[in-house]
Amino acid sequence: MPDFLPLPARPPKPRAAGLTHVIDSGLSTAEVDGLMRQAAAHVDMVRIGWGSAYVTADLAAKLAAYRAYDVPVMLGGTLTELAWLHGRVDALCGWLDELGIDRLEVSSGVVAMAPADKAALIERLAGRYTVYAEVGEKDPSALMAPYRWVRLIRQALDAGAQLVICEGRATGTAGLYRPDGEARTGLIDEIVHEIDRGKLVFEAPQKHQQVWLIERYGSDVNLGNVPPAEVLSLETLRLGLRADTLAQFHGSAGG
Repeated sequence: MPDFLPLPARPPKPRAAGLTHVIDSGLSTAEVDGLMRQAAAHVDMVRIGWGSAYVTADLAAKLAAYRAYDVPVMLGGTLTELAWLHGRVDALCGWLDELGIDRLEVSSGVVAMAPADKAALIERLAGRYTVYAEVGEKDPSALMAPYRWVRLIRQALDAGAQLVICEGRATGTAGLYRPDGEARTGLIDEIVHEIDRGKLVFEAPQKHQQVWLIERYGSDVNLGNVPPAEVLSLETLRLGLRADTLAQFHGSAGG
């Protein structure tokens, strides 16, 4: 990358802040290779969405394409939920080991799982893998009070989750957001007030959500559910290389 512009500091990978988690909702292995050639330096984690890994014919090749660029991969939390529901968590772990995956997501967005059961599952898996817990409702009409978000996030971290992913869905229309995609600002501010922001990943698939979070919390905010086609766009937002955040990082024209 050229170096003639004064840009905000971005630590090199592996970094602990300013993480970009990408959602792979069905990329081909060739598309993965293309994405990695162009943007691997800006991708900190890839989640193969939902249960799509279960029906991906060339999954091993796709995982190898990510590993060639030192980009870690985890499977969607839906698989963890289903494995728990059917009493097949050990079988899921065996598959992860076979695939060479050392991290996974524990969510409860679809399958009804009591908080105590979720915490126990996180604790069980955290002894073997890096666990990312997801908190929040996938149903756009389901509203959860901020204090419950905070309590569940703390419970997940105490159980051994490395990071907590705050639900926004792949559409950006639930959890942290209203059905029209607008941020629930009071909710997000309350979460950040109570929880170390470095322990949180905010799902933000829509550009205006990314802009709002960067303007609110800075370029080092952790963002998730970023579509592959938006990785470079997001990096330009973090660096003030796009009109939406240019003034935030470089001052006004002539200033």
